[in-house]
Amino acid sequence: MAKRRKIYEGKAKILYEGPEPGTLIQYFKDDATAFNNEKRAVLDGKGVLNNRISEFVMTQLNNIGLPTHFLKRLNMREQLIREVEIIPLEVICRNVAAGSMSKRLGIEEGTPLPRSIIEFCYKKDELGDPMVTEEHITAFNWATHQEIDDILAMTLRINDFLTGLFAGARIKLVDFKVEFGRLYEGEMVRTVLADEISPDSCRLWDMDTGEKMDKDRFRRDMGGVTEAYAEVARRLGIIKEAGGAEILSFNGK
Repeated sequence: MAKRRKIYEGKAKILYEGPEPGTLIQYFKDDATAFNNEKRAVLDGKGVLNNRISEFVMTQLNNIGLPTHFLKRLNMREQLIREVEIIPLEVICRNVAAGSMSKRLGIEEGTPLPRSIIEFCYKKDELGDPMVTEEHITAFNWATHQEIDDILAMTLRINDFLTGLFAGARIKLVDFKVEFGRLYEGEMVRTVLADEISPDSCRLWDMDTGEKMDKDRFRRDMGGVTEAYAEVARRLGIIKEAGGAEILSFNGK
């Protein structure tokens, strides 16, 4: 088997050259990081669960007409995706005060927000992904006014869809982070959802108990990270009761 060419390696995923022009293979690692990579660990099975959950969500979004880079899942750890030019922004949509918002604004964690709030951060690890405004984004040409409008509209659609999806599983969508990319199709360019949607990129709380079912379990040394991710997958119908242990013990591709 020919060795694949690595295109990029991030904190939680690796991108390889795809089988066809305009495609990439996205590999989900078991690595967990927090606080701008200051805290690190390897959690067996996390990559498998994130791959399955992100596949499920991206497929559902494609089905409702929201464009994504996702094409199909290849195996337990890999997806075939469209190659896009990543817009250097992290887009955060918040429904409930938590995490950095609670600290910045002195709002008690768990306080419902008067409306969903979207924040932008400049995607730059060495700077700690600082929060930026639309003025910064357009002044430094990270995205155009039209792209910002498209991103805002799509993020709100994603929020509406995910809120309902998780509510059906008795899970509260507190907030989530997404990224977008430019998909070039001949002379046309479209803004599409990229990266992943998983418990690594969402805050998810059990509606009945308030129990955290996301990456905060790692950030806050609560333990049971992969078990919580598996419970999210089980409630969404992605894995069965008996399948959770098999996925958590899976360490290959």
